[in-house]
Amino acid sequence: MGIALYTASSTASGGRQGSVKSFDGTLDLALSLPKGLGGNEKEGTTNPEQLFSAGYAACFDRALQMVAGKAKQKIRSEVTAEVSIEKQLKGFGLGVKLTVEIDGVSQAEAEDLVGKAHQVCPYSRAIEGNVKVKKNSDNEMMIA
Repeated sequence: MGIALYTASSTASGGRQGSVKSFDGTLDLALSLPKGLGGNEKEGTTNPEQLFSAGYAACFDRALQMVAGKAKQKIRSEVTAEVSIEKQLKGFGLGVKLTVEIDGVSQAEAEDLVGKAHQVCPYSRAIEGNVKVKKNSDNEMMIA
């Protein structure tokens, strides 16, 4: 393990139909089980997959901006993370699809930036070895 530069802490109670709150109170959310998992998906609530997708999208976009800056490339980017609960051979797992839109560089440069961002993004590194990574030609990186 490395030296912590920042640590976030949240506490959940009640599982997927309870609540989650960050240590500083900034995040204080009710949770409900999505309909796709047999729940009632109450309006105004969230779930762990939405929270993970938000964090991953933001982190990956920052990593993308960082590698572009180091390459002295000015880009505009948007990252969408889709996180799914999947039935797998041994229980359940996560499936992630990142869709990355980049303006300001060629297709080849965009693909290179996405690959480099994947290497430095803390979320990508955390799931490395647990999920497969695929890329396609329209700046979409599939992680499944």
